[in-house]
Amino acid sequence: MTRVKICGLRRERDMRVAAAAGADAVGFICDVDVETDREVNPSWAAALAESAPPFVTTVLVTMPDSVEDAVELAERVSPDGIQIHADFSPKQVTELSDRTNCDVLAAIDIADTDRAHELEGSADALLVDSLAEGGAGGTGETHDWAATYDLATELSTPVVLAGGLTPDNVAEAIDTAHPMGVDVSSGVEIPGAEGMKDDEAIRAFVENAGRKLDEGEA
Repeated sequence: MTRVKICGLRRERDMRVAAAAGADAVGFICDVDVETDREVNPSWAAALAESAPPFVTTVLVTMPDSVEDAVELAERVSPDGIQIHADFSPKQVTELSDRTNCDVLAAIDIADTDRAHELEGSADALLVDSLAEGGAGGTGETHDWAATYDLATELSTPVVLAGGLTPDNVAEAIDTAHPMGVDVSSGVEIPGAEGMKDDEAIRAFVENAGRKLDEGEA
């Protein structure tokens, strides 16, 4: 079954809703170079990570300038995994994993297939997204899911699909791309309230992510 990550969480109640709905992972955005209401400070990210229910993977989402910065932040937050939006070399990605004992999820743009192949074997997973200038995610824009499928078949590294996913399109996205996981942030938010999640949208997203499209439904 495809794993589900609910990202950009700021409130404990949203995390509880996500966990109760069956989400496999939750993400906290911290220390990024873009303006977003989804960002939380390291202390609050640490508190959220510590309060996560058992068996729910916590993911620190960040844009580090160096491995040292990422390691320092991870030590403060104590997540299970780190999602990096950074131009790290494969050697740096491996170093980050070794020094933190965290799984490393590297974000790449779907258009940059060379980057995906470069990170093969160093990142624990690749987050394929429609990235904004500067490498930030959370654009809310979909991309070619078939291209993600093609890329995933070329790689041994697991692929997580992100970018413009919603409760309404996640089943089709999974049916097309066959990713290891899906990642959503803006697609489960209260309209006009960045960082504030909608309970019913979270529940619907997780439910629909586990539903295979019926023949002829796409």
